[in-house]
This record gives sequence, C-alpha cells and structure tokens, in this order.
Amino acid sequence: MSAPTAPALATVQADSFLTLHYRLGGPAGDLINTFGGQPATVSLGTGELSPALEGYLIGLAEGARQIFEVPAGDAFGPRDAERLQWVARSLLNQLGDPHERYAAGDVVQFPTPDGLGQYAGTVVKVGREPQTGEAAAEAAESVLFDFNHPLAGQPVTFEVWVIGVL
Repeated sequence: MSAPTAPALATVQADSFLTLHYRLGGPAGDLINTFGGQPATVSLGTGELSPALEGYLIGLAEGARQIFEVPAGDAFGPRDAERLQWVARSLLNQLGDPHERYAAGDVVQFPTPDGLGQYAGTVVKVGREPQTGEAAAEAAESVLFDFNHPLAGQPVTFEVWVIGVL
C-alpha cells in the first residue's frame, strides 16, 4: 500500500482571487505594506494591480513567499510629463468641497469621466503665473497635479506572500 499523497497546492492563474500580504516599495521607501496588518484580497485581471505585477504572481503556489526586484518603469510605466496638469479651482470646487485647501503632497481623488470609478492625483504646486488673457486670481487658485503613479519610472520591490488562491 502506498502512502497518500498531499493534495496539490492551488497556483495563481490570470483570473484568480487571492488573499495575500504584499509590499510595494521604491527608492523612497514603501508605498504599500500589508505585512503588519490584515492581508489584502485581490482579484486578478480587474485592474487592482498593474498587469506587470500580476505577471509576477502567475504560477506562484499557495503559501509562496517571494521578493521581486522590478526594473525601473516596468511596474507602472515611465513617468509621463503630460500627466502633470494644472486644474482650475473652479473645476475642483465642482468636483469636491469648495472650501478645501490644497498643499504639495496631498493626494486627491477624481471621478472618471463615466462616473463609475476614480483616479488620484498628487498636488505638486498651488498657484502659477497667469497665462495670456487669464485673470491673476484664477491662476493663483490653479493647482498643479501629478497624475502619474507614485512609482512610475522607478525600480520597485514587490514582496508577496500568497496566503490563499481561489
């Protein structure tokens, strides 16, 4: 009689639902780190993680713990200068609290054009020189946002511990 074999561990597939701890870090330190608290739940293929990061997870077995050093720009693409955009205070007032004050480093959520999702921008600067035909007050109230991912164009450390795979 042969010994019973252990059931095969589930492996991560392109459409898997995962429970995992993960850490995303760049040159300035960690952006996300769940290891000290509750694990995350992620559904692959839904945009919760970048496609590049999902690619590192494919094929990992339940219980796997790995650290991946992702080259600059691979995880979240290169930095794009066109994603630095001035937003008029009048538009910010329409989208949120008209009394909100912004400072460099603030992260602000914006609705997608279809109203079904959100994206974030980081405040870089408040106020600028007026453009031709623009009122000085309007320029002073404009806010420069960076809509790049905070780790765009940077090398990323992606550490994972796959707790469960469904």
